[in-house]
Amino acid sequence: MTTTLRPSGPIRSGADGAQRRAYDVCDNGRPVGSVALAVEPGAGGATGVVKDLRVDEAVRRRGRGTIAALAAEEILRGWGCSQVCTEVVAGDTAGQRLAAALGYTERSRHMVKTLPERPPALADGLTARPMTPQEFGAWKDGALASYAESLVSRSVPQEAALHRARDSFARYLPDGLATEGARLEYLFHEDETVGYVWVSPFEMHPGLPVGYVFDVEVQEGHRGRGYGRALMLQAERIALAAGETRIGLHVVTANTPAVRLYESLGYAPTKCYLDKPL
Repeated sequence: MTTTLRPSGPIRSGADGAQRRAYDVCDNGRPVGSVALAVEPGAGGATGVVKDLRVDEAVRRRGRGTIAALAAEEILRGWGCSQVCTEVVAGDTAGQRLAAALGYTERSRHMVKTLPERPPALADGLTARPMTPQEFGAWKDGALASYAESLVSRSVPQEAALHRARDSFARYLPDGLATEGARLEYLFHEDETVGYVWVSPFEMHPGLPVGYVFDVEVQEGHRGRGYGRALMLQAERIALAAGETRIGLHVVTANTPAVRLYESLGYAPTKCYLDKPL
């Protein structure tokens, strides 16, 4: 048995230096699966992406997936990548075992929760209301800077990070507060602002529409008092009012308090994102 990767299409390049290519997984020259590879430029070196690695059911459990993954890493090294990332669907035990065996570490995950029939109540003294246009302007400036900084911390160059942050807001909040379905609300304890939450309709995965928590934050000086849980309950209230049956979010695995909070509220992972140095 000789397992190799053979290009099944041309290299597709983007203006930002990113490139992508599809491959067949071949056994002695015969296609038995497929995989897609990509490379994204970054300040700390290019990041490779391994997506949709598949081996035909009839020839699984014979090491072909492992060999294909290692061959993919070699291709990405040749493309100048210093690290590689991939994703595994929650519940894919074989995929999780393969990633662990190859040295991948989970960095983030998507999570989803089925909403209750009735909106949860907020604790006494807590209220919420939509942002005003004046508040939105100040919030957007800070949120853009915060998102760009989070990208820089993941080795995205400063200029590219700002560009991606602006593109993201233009895509998901094209009309500001008037964007269809978007709800941005502040949470108050009595008369004091303690945090905010942004929920919009979103197809988190193909065929999985949710009320998506794009952003949530408790203001400094108010953390550790249960306001994060209250904001997530308010997110559920917003999603229910919009007619959603599920609510979803993305969380960095290293943010243990956030992961524990979401788990305690009934969220379950749908997809895990992993990486490793090359």
